[in-house]
Amino acid sequence: MKDLISSKRLNFNEIDLIFWLADHYRKTRNSTFTFDNKCKILTTLFYEPSTRTSASFQSAMLSLGGSIIPINEVNYSSVSKGETLEDTIRTIGCYSDIIALRHPDEDSSERAVAVSSVPIINAGSGAGEHPTQALLDLYTIKQRFGKINGLTVTFFGDNKYSRTVASLANLLEKYNVRINWVGHPSLSPPKVIGEIDGVYEHLDKSLADTDVVYVTRAQVERHPSSVGREKTHFPTSFLEYAKEDMIIMHPFPRVDELSVEVDKDPRAWYFKQIQNGLYIRKAILTILLIGFEECYTNYSSTMKGFL
Repeated sequence: MKDLISSKRLNFNEIDLIFWLADHYRKTRNSTFTFDNKCKILTTLFYEPSTRTSASFQSAMLSLGGSIIPINEVNYSSVSKGETLEDTIRTIGCYSDIIALRHPDEDSSERAVAVSSVPIINAGSGAGEHPTQALLDLYTIKQRFGKINGLTVTFFGDNKYSRTVASLANLLEKYNVRINWVGHPSLSPPKVIGEIDGVYEHLDKSLADTDVVYVTRAQVERHPSSVGREKTHFPTSFLEYAKEDMIIMHPFPRVDELSVEVDKDPRAWYFKQIQNGLYIRKAILTILLIGFEECYTNYSSTMKGFL
């Protein structure tokens, strides 16, 4: 784990260490592990808009004692002059110790890793992947239920163009989890991710046995048409079909697919999910800056019994 570009490539040791560190940061808030934080610099290089991912990465690095170079509007950089991604990555690597990259191309992280002198974190690559979001999502599920195996997760909304859906599904495939896909047929996953247990067009048909419902907005920036967008709305009336201990998750931003009325329901866990983004990204930065082997060697004995 020298970079983090895909949730598919994570193994259980890496996931366990990330979760253990995130749990440590969640419980101790401002505590950090000892390394030369003041000399470490994170660049957030975002070719696409972001609120939570960008802010949480910056907050995570600052709380670890490091510094940041925020480049959240590449139109004001040399990209506007035609500079390639590869040249930008090589340049930023001269000034920082780690780069969080968001880019509209699905192969952007692979291209960045190929030329980078510093670790690369995929902070969203087109409709492809968003591994740090998937990790905070999975961590939130484990925080709520104390386990991952044996649960039923229902994806509702835009399952075709949402990179958060793809990344989380890739992680869930590693566990014994039942996955349901709910949404308009035009928004179904473009290809099978593992074994699909249930496919529904209407959410109320699947809620009775669902532990986690994962709502996503219509990814209008990637939609070729408006077909199926109206099917991504989660009515509050659906809650009557849901289990009392179910949780509702959403990667945000939300538009009109999830009413603010749902916020009042104790099953709404998306703001806890957002908060967990800070702890997960602190853990990822710690591991990539210290080195996975050193982190795992130093803390594996303490981790026993954690998961």
